[in-house]
Amino acid sequence: MPSDALPPTQDPDLLRRLLRAKDRMDAASHEAWPVSRLASLSGVSEAHFARSFKQAFGVPPHRYLLTRRIERATALLRDTDLPITEIAFQTGWESLGTFGRTFRDITGESPSVNRERSRAQAHQLDRVPLCIVSAAHRPGLETAVSEKRRREAGGTKAPSK
Repeated sequence: MPSDALPPTQDPDLLRRLLRAKDRMDAASHEAWPVSRLASLSGVSEAHFARSFKQAFGVPPHRYLLTRRIERATALLRDTDLPITEIAFQTGWESLGTFGRTFRDITGESPSVNRERSRAQAHQLDRVPLCIVSAAHRPGLETAVSEKRRREAGGTKAPSK
C-alpha cells in the first residue's frame, strides 16, 4: 500500500477526548447521543468530531451507537425474560417498530427468533469465555442500515473492494 493511502495520525489529546465520548456512549447507550452532544463533550465542532471519530474507530458515531444498542438488546433477549417491548425501550429505542426493523436489518432475524435461537444454543457455549462469545456475536455495521435497505430494494449496488 502506498504511504499516501495511510490515514493521517490523530492528535493524542483528540484521541483521548474521542475515547471519552465513546466510553460515555458505551456506558449509556440507551441515551440519545446526537453528534452535537458528543462534539460538545469532546470540545470540537460537530463536523470535526464526526470525521475524527470515524477515522479513529472505523465507523461513524451513529453506527457505533447502533452496534452497542443491538449488542445490549441481544444480551437481554438471551439472558432475561423481559418482553421485547421492554427491551426495546431499555436499549434506547423510542419505537418498537424501528427497533424490530433495525434489529432484523443488522442481525438478519427478528428479536423473537433471535431469542429462541440464542437460548437453544446457550448450553453449547457454557465453556467459552464470555468476552469471546460477545465478540463473535458483535453485529457488523460496515454499511449504513439505510444503504443496506436501498441495495436490497435494488436501488444501488454494493461498492467493489
